[in-house]
This record gives sequence, structure tokens and C-alpha cells, in this order.
Amino acid sequence: MPKGLTLDQVVITKDAAPLVALDRHIAPGEVLTVMGPSGVGKSTLLSYVTGTLAGDFRGSGRVVLDGQDITDLPPHQRMVGILFQDDLLFPHLSVGANLAFGLRPGGSRIDRRTRIEEALSEVGLEGFFDRDPATLSGGQKARVALMRMLLSNPCALLLDEAFSRLDTERRAQTRNLVFDRARALDLPVLMVTHDAEDAAAAGGEIVTLA
Repeated sequence: MPKGLTLDQVVITKDAAPLVALDRHIAPGEVLTVMGPSGVGKSTLLSYVTGTLAGDFRGSGRVVLDGQDITDLPPHQRMVGILFQDDLLFPHLSVGANLAFGLRPGGSRIDRRTRIEEALSEVGLEGFFDRDPATLSGGQKARVALMRMLLSNPCALLLDEAFSRLDTERRAQTRNLVFDRARALDLPVLMVTHDAEDAAAAGGEIVTLA
């Protein structure tokens, strides 16, 4: 099977009623957008991909990432990164300490600090290592959340209404940053949104759930 993220005849049901049915391949650097109003199963689809599907749902079909069937792997072994509409930064930790959670264990303290400083520099946040997350703007928090996720070296990126809480200007900037980084890293992207502008900015195929 080719590199990228494949949803192989994925079907999700609730109370035996079909909710989502999708059969698609997302190539490296490409975006598949799933649109639809609240309650149609968009976030539930992402939960199936990440291995966190709630107990009142049932899923079938395979999730294949870079040729490996990850359907039955625990979430921490799937190499899938996800960004939510809330940045989910730890409020009691500095920006740098938040980013450290994205790094895999190992390496010297100096090496880890260097990687975090480089990540901050890549998104225009030089000197923010010791900052309190509460002092950041919405756009800055979104950039920190993005880099924390990318430091975990995911092989695919999921976006769950990731831009919906940003104002218009920050939304466009953050959206462009995320898509540019995903393309540069050759990550397949699965985005769920109800916003037509997000879908247009992403390019690629759009699937609409009723």
C-alpha cells in the first residue's frame, strides 16, 4: 500500500445506525477535508483514526499509515498527531515545558532545550521558552500547540475544527502555517470542519457528511 493515510472502508455506527462511511487515501502532503454540521460524526471519525473511539460507537474498516495497519494499535503507538480547536496547553507549565511534552524520551537536557528553542524560532516565537501560556495571544497559543505536536514526529496530521476559535486574521495566518508545515514535512492531513473557508484554504478533496 502506498505511503500516506488510508481509510479502508471505514464505517462508524451508533445504536446500529450508520453515522460515517469513508473509503479514501490521503497522499503525503495532501489534505482531505470532511465537512458537515455538528453532530454528523466528524470528530468521531478522527477518534476512530486515533484509537480513542467512545464506547457507544462501533467502528469497522482499516486505518493504514505508510503501509502499516494501525487499526488495532493503542493511541500512543499510532504516530498520528491531532490539533483541536482548544490549544490544550498546560497552564501551570512554561511554553518550553509544554513543548517538551512533544519530545520523545531520551537525549541530554541541552539537546532537548536546543530542539525546543529551534521549534519556537521556526514559528516566530524566539525567546518564548520561559513565557507563561496565559500571556500568549490565541494565535501564539495555536503555534505552540502545533509545534508541540510536530515535535512528536507524527506521520499524519488530524485537524479537529483547529482554527475555529481564532479571529479572522489569526485564523488565516495559523491555517497557512499549519498547511505549509504539513506540506514541507510530507504529512497527509485529515481535517474536519464546518467552515467553507478552511476547506478552500486546504485545497484537495472535500467530502460532505449529511
